[in-house]
Formats: sequence, C-alpha cells, structure tokens
Amino acid sequence: MTLSVSIKHQLDGFELDVAFDAPAGLTALFGHSGSGKTSVINGVAGLLKPDAGKISVDDDVLFDSGAGRWVPPHKRRIGYIFQEARLFPHLNVLKNLVFGQRFAGKAEPKADFDRVVGMLGLEGMLTRRVHHLSGGEKQRVAIGRALLARPRLILADEPLAALDDARKDEILPYFERLRDEMAVPILYVSHSLAEVARLATTVVVLDKGHVSHQGDTAALFSDPSFRPAGVRWVGALLEAKVRKHHTDGLTELSAGQEALFLPRVSADEGSLLRVRISAQDVILSKDRPTGLSALNILPGVVENLQAGDGPGAIASVRTSAGLVLARITRRSVQALGISVGTPCYVVVKTVSIARDDIGGTLR
Repeated sequence: MTLSVSIKHQLDGFELDVAFDAPAGLTALFGHSGSGKTSVINGVAGLLKPDAGKISVDDDVLFDSGAGRWVPPHKRRIGYIFQEARLFPHLNVLKNLVFGQRFAGKAEPKADFDRVVGMLGLEGMLTRRVHHLSGGEKQRVAIGRALLARPRLILADEPLAALDDARKDEILPYFERLRDEMAVPILYVSHSLAEVARLATTVVVLDKGHVSHQGDTAALFSDPSFRPAGVRWVGALLEAKVRKHHTDGLTELSAGQEALFLPRVSADEGSLLRVRISAQDVILSKDRPTGLSALNILPGVVENLQAGDGPGAIASVRTSAGLVLARITRRSVQALGISVGTPCYVVVKTVSIARDDIGGTLR
C-alpha cells in the first residue's frame, strides 16, 4: 500500500508545493518549524483542503482538484496520532481503546484488540483512568486507539514533541514495532533528525513548502551532501546484529565482518539494529592504530572526498560494516595523503555512540 501526495496550497508567507510517495513502512516528513509539515499531514487527513492537487492511497483517490473529488475526513480510514494523546478523560483505558473500534467495521474485533493491546503493552492498565497515566502511557493508548480503527494509513504529527526524554525512550520502541509489524504506510512528522534516523525507512525533507530531499533513509544519511540540520549532523547508518552482551556493560555487534562495541543496548542477541555514527566522531588513520582506548577500528577504502567551504572535509569510507563518513580537516587530508582509493582505518570511540543513535529491530 502506498500513499501518493501531490498538492499545492497558499500558506502565510509561502506556497506549499510538494509531491512524494510514502510506501509501506515509516516515512518521516522532516523540516524546520514553519516548513509546511503539519499542513501536508492535515491535507492528507482531510483537515485542510489544498488549493490544487491529488492525494491517493493506492487506487483510492481521497482528493483530486481536477476531478472535483473530496472525501471527508471521517470516511478516509486514517489513524491520526497527535502531539498530545487527546484521550477522553471521563473514560478508562479500555473504553478509550474500544472507542477506536467503532470505526473498524466487523472484521475480527477481538483478535485485533488482543494483538494491539499486546503489542503496546497495555494489558495491565485497561481499568486505569486517564488522569492516572504518565505522558508516555497516554501516548501508547492513543496509538492503540488509532490502530483499533483498522486504518489503511497512519499519520503521526510530532507524537514525541510533548514528552520528556525518559518518556520518548519509552515510546520509541513502540513506533519501531508499528513500523515493522503493521502493513500500512506511516507518515511521521518530526523536526528531530535523531528520531528520523532511528525510525524512518523513507525520508521526505521540506524546506519552505518544497521537497528538498527524498528517498531511502540509509542512502540519504550516507550522502555527505545531506545536511538538513547543518554539517554537525552529517553521519551514516549501519545495520548490525547483536552478537553478545558483555559483563563490563558493553554490547558487541556484528556489522558485516567487523565487531562493533556499544554501551549496553536493550535488545536480544541476534536482533538487528540500526546504528548512526556521526561523522564528527570518526577519526581516520593510514595505518592500523595501536595503543588507543577506542575499541572500534574498521579497515576500509576512501570512496569519496568532499571538501567544504571552510577548513573541513567529509570522507566517505567503504568498510565491510558499511559506508562510514568522517569529518576531518583539509589539513589532515593533505598530511595523510588521503584521496579516493586510499586504504585507511576508521576509528570510533564506543562511548561516542549515544542512546539516541541506536535504533530498534529492523525486519
């Protein structure tokens, strides 16, 4: 199932003019505040009627200005997850969830309910009142209510923005499960590149109402010219398997043919993870270094070298673990004699890989 969006709409200060496809999986709509993200998602939901364009889910057209078609919001079968949970305060968790089932038709309501409750870990709170829930628990109930409506499309408008870091850490694994276990497209609005790197399978970047980048997440993040939040956010994504949890607090991953050590992660051995390595945390060496505290040393070959306007450069190094980007100075490039095709070693400190840089299981 694929969501296709091609719309134009006049907003205060600029014209929204976007076109993109969101396939199954999680498509992150990323951009700075005021770039048009919420207007796009509201157009898909039917809360905003664009001036022109077309919106469809597979062959079902929700909006087509040329054909005069406009499907009202309540007939679009869309699950919308807002920044705030927006639960009914006078109902307990169970009744808030059951409300979502009213829009689901008659297809196996009990099986759907048990599956959603289990996936979101809601079994022990069904009788609790809303005002007794934490922010993260409320958001889990809101996700469950949206899923129980059996939507063909899920919209999430910065669903973690109102939560503190602890509650975000609580909710992120549930969005990962949503991405991996639900066979419907998820359009996820965010201005956090950390969330995008962790969750998204596809990225659409908006800048002043226009699409500046779009494509596969791993491919975009491995492009040294992809800098929607500045050069400090340049980095690459690696996929790795949990090999072993060590007693000294480290987790050993298998990335290609290489071992990669991280601070302990909450994942079972054998799980696949997505790991973001920031380019500014990478050191390059022409020879295999010795006597270092850094545990992650990956051999590779320079595949691309891109000089910046200032003193820096970005080197793309192909390793057996995947493509790694290194942000170094042009002086270092000259001193080491680095060019395309140069063999070198990538050095990454274990503790430089933050918790936000580690994504949950990919399938």
